[in-house]
Amino acid sequence: SVTYASPGTILIDILEDPLIRNVIILQIVLQEVRHRSAPVYKRIKDAIHEKEKHFYTFTNEHHRETFIEREQGESANDRNDRAIRVAAKWYTDHLAKKTDGGSLKVVLLTDDRANKEKAEQYGLIVYRCEEYIKSLIGNPELMDRLALQPDDQNEITGSKLLFPEHLPLSRIQSGIKNGMFLQGTFHANRDNYLEGKVFINREGEEINEVLLQGLQNLNRAVHQDVVAVELFPKERWVAPSSVVLQDDSPNDEDAEEDETENKLKGVPSDPSVLKPTGRVVGIIKRNWRPFCGMLSQSMIKEATRHLFTPADRRIPRIRIETRQAANLVGQRIMVAIDGWPKNSRYPNGHFVKNLGSAGDKETETEVLLLEHDVPHQPFSQAVLSFLPKMPWSITEEDLKVRADLRHLCVCSVDPPGCTDIDDTLHCRELENGNLEVGVHIADVSHFIRPGNALDQEAASRGTTVYLCGKRIDMVPELLSSNLCSLRSNVERLAFSCIWEMNHNAEILKAHFTKSIINSKASLTYAEAQMRIDDGTMKDDITKSLRGLNRLAKILKGRRIAKGALTLSSPEVPFHINSETHDPIDLQSKELKETNSMVEEFMLLANISVAQKIYDEFSECALLRKHPSPPPLNYDILIKAAKSRDLNIHTDSAKALADSLNNATVENFPYFNTLLRILATRCMMQAVYFCSGMDSDFHHYGLASPIYTHFTSPIRRYADIIVHRLLAVAINADSTYPDLMDKHKQSALCNNLNYRHKMAQYAQRASVAFHTQLFFKNKGIINEEGFILFVKKNAIIILIPKFGLEGAVFFDNKDKPSPHLSFDSEGPTLKVEEHTFRMFDKVKVTISLDASNIQHQRIRMALIEPVIPGVSVPVPESEPEAKKPKLDC
Repeated sequence: SVTYASPGTILIDILEDPLIRNVIILQIVLQEVRHRSAPVYKRIKDAIHEKEKHFYTFTNEHHRETFIEREQGESANDRNDRAIRVAAKWYTDHLAKKTDGGSLKVVLLTDDRANKEKAEQYGLIVYRCEEYIKSLIGNPELMDRLALQPDDQNEITGSKLLFPEHLPLSRIQSGIKNGMFLQGTFHANRDNYLEGKVFINREGEEINEVLLQGLQNLNRAVHQDVVAVELFPKERWVAPSSVVLQDDSPNDEDAEEDETENKLKGVPSDPSVLKPTGRVVGIIKRNWRPFCGMLSQSMIKEATRHLFTPADRRIPRIRIETRQAANLVGQRIMVAIDGWPKNSRYPNGHFVKNLGSAGDKETETEVLLLEHDVPHQPFSQAVLSFLPKMPWSITEEDLKVRADLRHLCVCSVDPPGCTDIDDTLHCRELENGNLEVGVHIADVSHFIRPGNALDQEAASRGTTVYLCGKRIDMVPELLSSNLCSLRSNVERLAFSCIWEMNHNAEILKAHFTKSIINSKASLTYAEAQMRIDDGTMKDDITKSLRGLNRLAKILKGRRIAKGALTLSSPEVPFHINSETHDPIDLQSKELKETNSMVEEFMLLANISVAQKIYDEFSECALLRKHPSPPPLNYDILIKAAKSRDLNIHTDSAKALADSLNNATVENFPYFNTLLRILATRCMMQAVYFCSGMDSDFHHYGLASPIYTHFTSPIRRYADIIVHRLLAVAINADSTYPDLMDKHKQSALCNNLNYRHKMAQYAQRASVAFHTQLFFKNKGIINEEGFILFVKKNAIIILIPKFGLEGAVFFDNKDKPSPHLSFDSEGPTLKVEEHTFRMFDKVKVTISLDASNIQHQRIRMALIEPVIPGVSVPVPESEPEAKKPKLDC
């Protein structure tokens, strides 16, 4: 059969199933989907590109026999429904002629009742979507993928009213206009399902966030929904709760929340930390997506209704109907929300896809990529079609328009195993006694031309994502690891930034050129350092490295003197088994002078290019800024230093940098590192922006008035745009409209910032999963650590050896809690007779708690200091944790 999908309900989860083939989607339907939902539109386009599915679009609006005019008095929607019927009738007649009487039947699918009745009168074969799916005998799993219609949702929920009615959009809009309501984005609390915040979107609004507490006030808002909130009077404002609450109510009935909400309200509110508080009165835009998680099977035998628990703790549990619950237990699955009636404790949804067994490495990697919205499907044929044909070589035309720098002694310095080499450097002495220093960056923009499918895919992905033992490329491997990678002893296209400097690293001249290079060596940081340190080596590569290293030290000293921050991260990378891809040990991240050497010249190139493109294009330069943190961000840092009788000054980046440099404690060498780790947590996120849409360009962390990203175009799309801007600035390439449109540049920056943030979160999730794998068969390990944060009922501990953070809780529901006394000024926590402060040294046990397969976690228990009834005894056979391996 050939099937039409009508815009009443586009069942994308059904359409993506391999069983569904031979589908024609009308142009008019596709346009409607594009208008309603960009993600669903993309999924349909992807299905159309899968050859084996035989999905096609029919341009009915441009076909003489199917185009229709809108009749007098006819609504646009009725006209579109009629156009669908006309196209279906034409296709039925057309296929009847082509197949001698019509062995192929055309079936029209629509959930619009009036459209269905008129189609039947028209003599068409027509089904409601649910009717058609039920008619496909032998495929019951397809029924699970059906979205619940409003009527069905009311059937499976109780009659008791659990939530206030949402206001209609017209009332919401007028309420926002007259100041009665505020509009913002809802962020659920990961640790407390009865609490969330709404971040107010409007600039100039006095209140920028509103606290919500309790199910009634959350009123069916789901994380990332755009909502309207009503602010309570000041006497009803409360403080954020410090209680950790997970929704563990029974899974086969709507639980009473009174007792739990009383617990929440029973937390005393410190008047100094009261927040504007309110309630959700309506939903402006739902931002639902398919969610990954696991099925909690109903305790009722033969039940078809079950609760789904999402992997993301910020998402509520979802009630679904499935006939394959027994097969889905222990599996990671995807579920989509269909609606959330006011008489239902949970939203209703439907099964989308089985991802595989929980705990399996491939399955869990797929989950974290989906949950962090990382595009990771194989590159489509449309994208790959724009790659250069192999064998590829540099042409005579390239030689005519580029600087030939193949004679220069350039080399790359990277981590071991790096295949996507973005940058090379050189340094040589000129006849006039000055130095020539060059940074040569892969010319990715030569291969990726504006607006084609390859460019659109790279722009959508935004960044390469590095997971433990896996890389999700922004561009196809032919470019990332071959033609754009500046490997040694092959000719490559580059974009060069070349300075003439004196021996004090002061720039006398700078110029930019498209070039051709031939790298003389691909070195690791360790290999480059060995050459620099080995006095017997006098070759050109080593001389170049020594010159670069000497200049880099001067540049770094100058940056630090201006107030550039040197912060710290506790992360320790894993050593991955090359065959099983399991984490088998930890690598010590030993930084060498050569790490700093490369970093200094990358920073210098980025700053030089930023100034050049801004000078040429003041309205549309793509730049990167790092906003100064608000003073409140530093409170915890100042308190931590004060607990050791030290002062931290935060008036400027330089004041902070100087304070950190001077913050040392006798016989406590790790103290300064802890302080820098804490300072990192106080920082704002650096972001891309368009120069014509902002006035504050300053990069706080680098103490630079202007900055951009130019040096990594293989793995960052922002750098490709900067390359294009620079190429136009030096007349090496032509411009195009979107490049000079500040509004489009700004929209692009928003996507790049989002992708960059999600890539960071995905990387952290990958580290967390591999940490669990690492500790899976280790039993209980005893290690020393330091208290990073003090909470009302717990201490957060950093284990430097593993770069691991975990909590020791003191209010255990399985045994009587010790006497706790929390002082927010310290902050300190007194447990019985012992007082814990930030940065105190402790000893803990570390083990993997796998009791909840979906939310496995590292559990810590206190060994020292010894507090009777709280500390655990040292296990009899204390395993010696291996010393970390050298970085390899």
